[in-house]
Amino acid sequence: MSSASTPRSPATATRGRPPKLDRARTVEAALALLDEVGLDALTMRRLAEAMDVRAGALYRYFATKQELLTAMAEALLADCLNRPLSSPDWSERLAELARRMRTALLGRRDGARVYAGTHSTGSHTLGFADTLVGVLREAGFTAGDAARAALTLVHFTIGHTLEEQAAGQVTGDGPADPDRLHAAVTPERHPHLAAALPVFASTDFTAHFEFGLALLIEGLRATGPGTTPSGSGG
Repeated sequence: MSSASTPRSPATATRGRPPKLDRARTVEAALALLDEVGLDALTMRRLAEAMDVRAGALYRYFATKQELLTAMAEALLADCLNRPLSSPDWSERLAELARRMRTALLGRRDGARVYAGTHSTGSHTLGFADTLVGVLREAGFTAGDAARAALTLVHFTIGHTLEEQAAGQVTGDGPADPDRLHAAVTPERHPHLAAALPVFASTDFTAHFEFGLALLIEGLRATGPGTTPSGSGG
């Protein structure tokens, strides 16, 4: 049989050529590079090198790094709604959504920093937001109160995860080192801090998160559907 009639395998046909460049592959590669080098070292040029393409090729899909970060933030929430919520109770559903978001952000190095400040209109982000607001509206909150409550929950989750991931990257001699805190706080000068020091020095971030989450939800319960907290506006 001649070589002309021998079919080529996909590997042989594409050998020596990089895979086709597209938005999805670029975001996937950017997230992998994020895990490797962190957000500060993630540049368009470095990403292009990792993908074995010219830097200019990436700008066909993302005009700026911020656009790339927005797409990465959208991808972070891809699995947040991959299964039904486990409870019919609105407060438990809210808590579950917040936990899923925290887990998603923790799943990538600097995930909270990537997500913070982005405004994706992708299906994952909008679907998560719609579900969150929907849980609150179905509980009886007005659309305006549901929106504010959803924003508060999301901002708390992002802020907490930012601190959690930052603390995890601090070296032993950094300002968040528990030994430094213990040495700086004395019962004579800081009696209240000294009494609470075990909690301040704790790295049980799940316990910290759950406490704050419970406070938010109890606040919503106390406010009650259909009412607006003082000072929130129309």
